[in-house]
Amino acid sequence: MPSDQLLALPPPLLHLPYETGAFRMALGLQSAPEAEWLEIDAEYPAQIAERDRLIASRRAEVIEAMPGTEPGQQELFSVLAAHLPQRYPGWFERDGATLTNHLAGTRHPLATDDPLAAIGRLAQEDFCLLQQEGEEIRLVGAVLCFPSRWRLADKMGKLLGAVHRPVPFYGQKLERPVDRFLGLLKPGRMAVRLNWSVIDDATLFQPTGHGRAEPANAITADNAGRDLVLRVERQSFRRLPESGLVVFGIRIHVTPLAAVTARPGEAARLREAVLALPPEMERYKSLLPFRPALLEYLDAEVARDG
Repeated sequence: MPSDQLLALPPPLLHLPYETGAFRMALGLQSAPEAEWLEIDAEYPAQIAERDRLIASRRAEVIEAMPGTEPGQQELFSVLAAHLPQRYPGWFERDGATLTNHLAGTRHPLATDDPLAAIGRLAQEDFCLLQQEGEEIRLVGAVLCFPSRWRLADKMGKLLGAVHRPVPFYGQKLERPVDRFLGLLKPGRMAVRLNWSVIDDATLFQPTGHGRAEPANAITADNAGRDLVLRVERQSFRRLPESGLVVFGIRIHVTPLAAVTARPGEAARLREAVLALPPEMERYKSLLPFRPALLEYLDAEVARDG
C-alpha cells in the first residue's frame, strides 16, 4: 500500500467522558451502528506491533479461554475478518482464504486454529467473551493485551458480579442492570459506553497497580500535565448470532493531561469531576497518590483559562 494511504489514518478520537455535577453510578450506554464497532487511527501500527509482541512473549497473561468456547472464538474471528475489509476496504483485503492487513503488512489465514491470537493482531481493541447462564453472565474467554490494572487469570471463569467486585457500588447500582442489559442484547444490535481515570503511567499493558494509595511524590503541579494521562476505555457490546456469546470490546485511549486541559473549559470540567468522586472511587481509580498535585495543576489551568 502506498505510504500516503498509510498517512491517511485519522488521529485518535479524544473521548472526554467525565461528567460535572454530583457523582452518579450509571451505565451510560448508547446505541451505535456496526460501522462504529472498531476505532482505527494513527496509533494502529504502533499498537498492533505492541500487541504482537505481547502475544508472542506474554501469551499466558493476555490470552485465555475456557474449554468449549472454541466455536465462539472462531465465530468472533470470522465476524472480524468479514467486517474489516467491508468497513475499511483500503486497509484490509480479503482474497480467497487470506485476509491481508495492509496497515501492518501481514497476511492472516481465514482458517486458523488460534483465533484469539489472530484477533489480537488485527484490532486495536481487546475482546472479552461473555456467556449467558440463566440470568447471569460469565467471562469465558479473552484476548486482553491492554488491561487497565487487572489480570485475566484472576477473572477468567467468574460471573460478572465477581469480576467487578473491586468496583465501588457495582453490586448495589450496576450488577442487575448490566446482567439484564446483556441478557436482552440481540444479534445485530450494538451499544457503547466510556470509562475514565487519570493515572501516572502511560503504558498500555498494565495488569497491576490497581488501588494504589501511597504518595507519588514525583508528581507535582508543575509536571502533572506532562506526567499524568487521561486513560479512557471505549467499551462496546454485541452478541454473536451463532454461539450466542456476548463480545465485550475494550479500546484504550491514553492522552497526556496537558492535551486535555489545553481544550477550553476541560480543566474546569475535569476538576469538578475529580472533586465529586466519593473516597471509594478515588481509591479505585488510583487518584490518591497524586490527588493534591492533580487538583493544584487543574486549579492553575482553570485560572489560566480565565
